[in-house]
Amino acid sequence: MAIFKVGDNAVYPSHGVGVVRGVQVKEVGGSKKYFYILQLHHNGSTILIPTDKVKDVGLRAIISEKEVPKIYRILKSKDEATDAQTWNRRYREYMEKIKTGSIFEIAEVLRDLYRLKFDKDLSFGERKMLDTAKSLLVKELSLAQRLKEEDVEDELKELFEISLDLQTDA
Repeated sequence: MAIFKVGDNAVYPSHGVGVVRGVQVKEVGGSKKYFYILQLHHNGSTILIPTDKVKDVGLRAIISEKEVPKIYRILKSKDEATDAQTWNRRYREYMEKIKTGSIFEIAEVLRDLYRLKFDKDLSFGERKMLDTAKSLLVKELSLAQRLKEEDVEDELKELFEISLDLQTDA
């Protein structure tokens, strides 16, 4: 079980990054239960997460700065987007990856949707998912690298423009 301290950043799958504001004790079914109080960065809402269910819900620490290059390798990789699939099948596959909370899988979703966007119009759901993946990735990368979110967004924009330029040159 991951143990978080007050002030730690943590990732709650498909909700994003938040900061642990405290631990609360509640009486549940006649016994004391401990809950992390997680305040989400993107909207300020708080979520109570049972400390004994951290692994079950997928709550995890943000990646270390040493792991950041792996994210950029995934984003730059030339794996083909699955554009042969129907949009709803792709959507379900990508949604499952986002729900895992794994930044590495979220990076794959972002990469694939950016590439797909270059080739064809994305459905409304895919555009929304692209925004979600980008938002989740930017927040965690900015915290891991101690950078402003705008700087990370600029890095990603540049990376995808270069990547897409290379595709058209091929």
